[in-house]
Amino acid sequence: MFGRIGRFAASHAKGVLLVTALLAVAAAALGVTAFGKLQTEGFDDPNSESSQAKALIESQFGGENDVVFLFSSDTGSVDDPAAMNAAADLADRLATDPGITGFTSYFTTKAPPMISADGQYAIGAARLTDEGHVKDLRAEYSDGNGPINVQVGGADAIGVDISGQVAKDLALAEAIAVPIILVLLVVVFGSVIAALLPLAIGTIAVFGTFALLAVLGSVTDVSVFAINLTTALGLGLAIDYALLMVSRFREELAKGKDTPEAVVNTVETAGRTIVFSALTVAVALGALALFPLYFLRSFAYAGMGVVIIAMVSALFALPAMLALLGERVNSLRLPWAKRTPTSVSALWAKVAGAALKRPVLMGAPVVLLLVLAAVPLLKVEFGTPDDRVLTGSVETRAVGDVLRADFPGDEAKAIQLVTRHPAGTTIVGDYALELSRLAGVESVTSSVGTYADGRAVGPGNADFAAKDLHQRMTVLTEYDSHSTEGQALAEQVRDMPSRGMEVLAGGSAARLVDSKDAIADKLPLAAGIIAVSTFILLFLFSGSVLQPLRALLFNVIGLSATIGLMVMIFQEGWLASWLGFTPLPLDTSMLVLLFCVVFGLSMDYEVFVLSRIKEMRDQGADLGESVKQGLSRTGRLVTMAAVLLAVSLLAFGTSGVSFVQMFGIGSGLAILVDATLIRGVLVPVGMRALGKAAWWSPPFMRKIHDRIGLREHEPV
Repeated sequence: MFGRIGRFAASHAKGVLLVTALLAVAAAALGVTAFGKLQTEGFDDPNSESSQAKALIESQFGGENDVVFLFSSDTGSVDDPAAMNAAADLADRLATDPGITGFTSYFTTKAPPMISADGQYAIGAARLTDEGHVKDLRAEYSDGNGPINVQVGGADAIGVDISGQVAKDLALAEAIAVPIILVLLVVVFGSVIAALLPLAIGTIAVFGTFALLAVLGSVTDVSVFAINLTTALGLGLAIDYALLMVSRFREELAKGKDTPEAVVNTVETAGRTIVFSALTVAVALGALALFPLYFLRSFAYAGMGVVIIAMVSALFALPAMLALLGERVNSLRLPWAKRTPTSVSALWAKVAGAALKRPVLMGAPVVLLLVLAAVPLLKVEFGTPDDRVLTGSVETRAVGDVLRADFPGDEAKAIQLVTRHPAGTTIVGDYALELSRLAGVESVTSSVGTYADGRAVGPGNADFAAKDLHQRMTVLTEYDSHSTEGQALAEQVRDMPSRGMEVLAGGSAARLVDSKDAIADKLPLAAGIIAVSTFILLFLFSGSVLQPLRALLFNVIGLSATIGLMVMIFQEGWLASWLGFTPLPLDTSMLVLLFCVVFGLSMDYEVFVLSRIKEMRDQGADLGESVKQGLSRTGRLVTMAAVLLAVSLLAFGTSGVSFVQMFGIGSGLAILVDATLIRGVLVPVGMRALGKAAWWSPPFMRKIHDRIGLREHEPV
């Protein structure tokens, strides 16, 4: 099959490239519309109790507040006469704004919880008819209010600010990464023409996936953060595949093959490796589709899309380019570059030889280092994003900081309760009274009263009783929603007897509990699918049942070390001042994404290396020589591919969204560790440890491999 693809691309090169160009232009035109269709949410399980509570509050009570207005005074106190008059006029304007409903504020209610202790700040809240109205509110009310200033925060404002920040981050990351990658590609290939080929394939993959996301965004919810994965993987995988393909093509030309024959042999060998490497990455990312959170499913769409498009482009468009270029692929050569470029690395052969000769001396320090890096996993904490993922200069974050510091009864961290069926006021009052006795609860507000410490302390909120007597309650707590105490309180509230009522608990702490449960429920299945598919693929490549197990073990060690470092950096605060983020519990969804992406890319490099080691063995070399030759022929390629992909990912370390920083830095570091310490040192150490058993399989599995096994070369 691969030979036929190569012959087709070589004999119809102009036609293949014309079709590719037309499809790329169409994809770019459609892809630019994706940004307006993507969402900033998706961290919640839509089938969870908290999501059901939110939907019921929406249908029966108009929904939770979407925005918070933070009022401050130039005169010092919002209660000063001049400030109060200006604020009253502003409140009247907001109350009649057609883009908001249910507006309440300190200036209309005089409620003590809505003013800070020093009087410097007061708050208001409202629901929006459209999330995009946040920008209009800021434009309309940020100036011209006399001594009163107003800032807009809250849930919808977080979404707007994160979306805007992602767009800025994407432009900055690409502005940093692309020039660096281009320079490194020229250095690696020694030729400007050859260096442009990966960028061409990467551009096709990125715009093709943007088009896919535009289509999917029209029919289902897709996260805006899928854009980041698309750009990073699109460039990275294009570089991986182009490095492998172009290097093999150059080898064929150096052997004296003419251009068409070199193209065919390249696709027959490197093309086969690219297909099954791509399938490995696609399966790892496809496992994200199992999770109910559309944030994670979005990465399955984007990841599988960009991998497959990059693979198809590398199989058809890249060979067509090589067929037209021929020897000119080495044009515009750097002055110091070899006339006959080679991918063989004497350095990696020496490293492999040393690891084979002294496996304990070489391997033990590496294993010890990775294990020590993994130790912080023992104290990992999990969370979901709030305004603190943004920098302090962003308006939403500034509002959130004031609310946390000066408004201990901030409703944003309240547990929201709603009855699934109508309930009587007496039962509701008694239930609210009992809830107020729980440790950590500051007050409970219901339709019949407000309670604290097991006694009534004020009137209730009449709007908390719907016309058909569905009841709503808010449980204000002193605990942060991300804290262990906040999550435990949410679960304690759910476990309390509800006097015959069916009560649903929502709010940020309950959503975090539900999201963690949803991920934990699907994680074993996702990990199992990834492990089994990886085992099958590596068995088909190697004919051994021990090689896949070795690869899985090394991947787990490398991933554990990476996530351990992320705990120290993003949870404990290493580099926080340098990178400009606030230490927080690690985002659960982003950790799952990091695992799947890094695992897939690690197996991508495993296939590259193992296929060449197996090729050497099949040609008669012993184990030691096979490993040295395999690493000498792939070590440079894998390292350079990893460095270039790491540049693309590490560029997201400049992001203004902390969990995007975590993904970029975590993925970049993991890939560098994998390509150097694991592939360069632990693979030869593992091969030496396995010895003659390295290629062992039960007889029945050996027969299966003989029939359908995969090779990057034709049998001798």
